[in-house]
Amino acid sequence: MDQLERLAEEIQEEFEQVNTARDQAYQRSRKLISLCARSIRAMHRSEWEVADALLAELGEAKETMVAGVVDYPALYFAGYTQDAIKEYVEAHLTYAMIRERPLPTPKELGAESNTWLNGLAEAATEQRRRILDIIRHGHSDEAERLLDTMDAIYSILVTFDYNDSITGGLRRRTDTVRAVLERTRGDVTTSLRQAQLEEALEALEAKLEG
Repeated sequence: MDQLERLAEEIQEEFEQVNTARDQAYQRSRKLISLCARSIRAMHRSEWEVADALLAELGEAKETMVAGVVDYPALYFAGYTQDAIKEYVEAHLTYAMIRERPLPTPKELGAESNTWLNGLAEAATEQRRRILDIIRHGHSDEAERLLDTMDAIYSILVTFDYNDSITGGLRRRTDTVRAVLERTRGDVTTSLRQAQLEEALEALEAKLEG
């Protein structure tokens, strides 16, 4: 019985360590997700100094979170941990798309391939907000560039036809990208036609006045 009690105590201690790591990871994941949301909001407002500072801060937050679970694979691959890393990926990819920078790779971001792909899908849908902000001030080539980016990403995502257990639910997010892409394409087309109509009316008015 003495042996059994010692084993039980050792297991209790092990579980306590895991539980502490779990609680810390959960809190750190929430902080990371909050920082990511703030950074993306700054990007949409073109507050680039703020966005740059937040990207650096969330990089540190992500490393702290991962360091706390590196010895516990079950916690590293837990939903809340990977969701936070996905948001981290989304923030960096959104930044790259808007600023026409090369997309950072899964290795560069320290993300699993499926988590990176899911972050890519969500970054693609973020472009709709940017495009709508642009066309509110009139049609522009920038809106079409971002729409082309969304289209290219969707074309890549649909090639990953694997079970959700492998992709981390990518199929559902790919369907969301498709729906957002179709709506956004309609908005950009309407904006273009309106811009063309305004140009034609201006040209006609100038001709009549001449």
